Amino acid sequence: MSEEPKRPEPAMVGDERAQLTGFLDFLRATVVWKASGLTDEQARQALLPSKLFTIAGIVNHLYLVEEYWFGVIVNGQEDRWKARLDVDPDAEFLEALEKPLSQIIEDYENECRKCSEIVAKLGFDHEVPYRDKRVNVRWVVTHMIEETARHAGHLDLLRELTDGLTGE
Repeated sequence: MSEEPKRPEPAMVGDERAQLTGFLDFLRATVVWKASGLTDEQARQALLPSKLFTIAGIVNHLYLVEEYWFGVIVNGQEDRWKARLDVDPDAEFLEALEKPLSQIIEDYENECRKCSEIVAKLGFDHEVPYRDKRVNVRWVVTHMIEETARHAGHLDLLRELTDGLTGE
């Protein structure tokens, strides 16, 4: 069982940006830790009655939501997933069943770095259109904390069922 890695601790005293981005970075590192050190077979193992609920699938899903919220919505990039998701709303989960775990983790870490760079250049009050409303960077960061934390909890359970690894 691997030792708990050093993850960036969120600032206990600091401004809103430091604290919110600190929590997001901590959760992102937790996702990587929970997925690391497994074989592709272990990462693709469906431990619950759903072929989508795998370690690999969850990390690939988090890669997609990082790209979507920060890249597409906040930064105005092209939505590379839209066509695939229009055909199959579970495309990112299914793609993970064919992709090496090391590549999934590398893609996720790279996307998180890109997304952090996007956020660093913008104020939290910066607004962008979203559907028929507007959303600001603060809301997106907060939403991604919620999304990442929820799935980190799923990864906690799946990892313990896979090889017994536990830890915060």
